[in-house]
Amino acid sequence: MNAAARKAAGGGMGRAPVMLLALVAAGAFLISYNFFAMVLRGGAGAGAGGARDPVVPMPAWMRAAAGEEGRRRPFHVALTATDAAYSRWQCRVMYYWYKRMQARPGGEAMGGFTRVLHSGKPDGLMDEIPTFVVDPLPAGKDHGYVVLNRPWAFVQWLQKAKIEEEYILMAEPDHVFVKPLPNVAHDNDPAAFPFFYITPSEHEKIIRKYYPKERGPVTNIDPIGNSPVIIKKTLLEKIAPTWMNMSIQMKEDQETDKTFGWVLEMYAYAVASALHGVQHILRKDFMIQPPFDTKLGNTFIIHFTYGCDYSLKGELTYGKIGEWRFDKRSFQDRPPPRNLTLPPPGVPESVVTLVKMVNEASANLPGWDDGI
Repeated sequence: MNAAARKAAGGGMGRAPVMLLALVAAGAFLISYNFFAMVLRGGAGAGAGGARDPVVPMPAWMRAAAGEEGRRRPFHVALTATDAAYSRWQCRVMYYWYKRMQARPGGEAMGGFTRVLHSGKPDGLMDEIPTFVVDPLPAGKDHGYVVLNRPWAFVQWLQKAKIEEEYILMAEPDHVFVKPLPNVAHDNDPAAFPFFYITPSEHEKIIRKYYPKERGPVTNIDPIGNSPVIIKKTLLEKIAPTWMNMSIQMKEDQETDKTFGWVLEMYAYAVASALHGVQHILRKDFMIQPPFDTKLGNTFIIHFTYGCDYSLKGELTYGKIGEWRFDKRSFQDRPPPRNLTLPPPGVPESVVTLVKMVNEASANLPGWDDGI
């Protein structure tokens, strides 16, 4: 081969790798773009219980990097509460396990904590739990539905309190952390738990009273409540007043109130978020709800909203008081006794874990039997 031929061949061989690298780079960009778009919006085709990862599993190094990012972005834990005994003992258990999990490896994102007390005056837990006192709604405005005070409490707290963290986790007294929680929100995409009973599409006629057609399809409204939600403080500052007004409007509308019942305030948050153009990353692993969720899996929170009733054979008797039971509503005016009897053999680990965690908290909290 002469020099000219060798130069031509060499030039062709030089251009080929360049073109190949360009194609690879373009392909990598498209894959990365689609991947992150899916992650930020919860995954293509992933419903309430859908997987967060694409078909190709997320590489271990990328998952680790995402975890590091979550730990670097602390969130402030906030829960609303009253001064009733029923609320106080749940807040004490919740705060006990928050501190335990915050202190563990992986708890770096769990920042400050505030109990937003909407009873209008201090109570006996001020020295034990960081607390910010706000006013309740004016007399009669909650129509006997105490949960209407929640959005009003957040509005006041956000306006008056100094909150150092950029993100906020809205939580509830009946949440128990079972492992450290990273920040699973992504910038302006908050993270929320999808509730199977929040179904905007099934109530389009009512939803359209508050979310008109020109705002878009009803599917823009996420199947969520306000808790658990990790959200940027700046976003919540915009949503909270709308959420408050929406809750009151819904409660004062007879048809809406009758249809949504005790989850009305949850629908109000979901609609208010959509009105502000905010959609949430749906995280089924955010929490479990015994007795229907039986395994801990990879969850972060146990939500003990339902009663747990079992026979002595370990069989669920939901809807019927069991021979063994744990139901928070059994302790309206006093805390549960220390050292609750553990469930009988055969009861799922979610329930067993919950009772053990309540027992540990009550054993270590001073004045538990006094109902502080």
